[in-house]
Amino acid sequence: MPPLKSYRLFISHAWRYGDEYDRLINLLEKAKRFQMIDYSVPRQEPLSTRTDSQLQAALDRQIRPVNAVLVISRMYYNHREWMQCEIDIAEHYAKPIIGIQSWGAKRIPQEVQSVAKEMVGWNTKSIVAAIRKYA
Repeated sequence: MPPLKSYRLFISHAWRYGDEYDRLINLLEKAKRFQMIDYSVPRQEPLSTRTDSQLQAALDRQIRPVNAVLVISRMYYNHREWMQCEIDIAEHYAKPIIGIQSWGAKRIPQEVQSVAKEMVGWNTKSIVAAIRKYA
């Protein structure tokens, strides 16, 4: 059996919604025959920057090596500035963006829909399938 590809992923998220980020990580870690390396910025390991331009450069370094960027759609409304920055960086490097509709969310931001290669529901099978397809 050939070795599994290890997908390098950046998950655009807001620490305020850390529970959704944690649930997504758990889904991906439990997926069968799927390996990933998380390039996101977890709450426990913030980037040490002082200015917005330093933060943007640090995000650029995090996103540049990844295979795909995942965007949890519910977070976009309240954290548009930095999530849009992450989306812009992903687009600059032609990284595929996969939009994930939050559990129970009725609306998806147009800004996320318009850049996503695919919008998927909150379930392991569809998220992993989209990652395999585009990353």
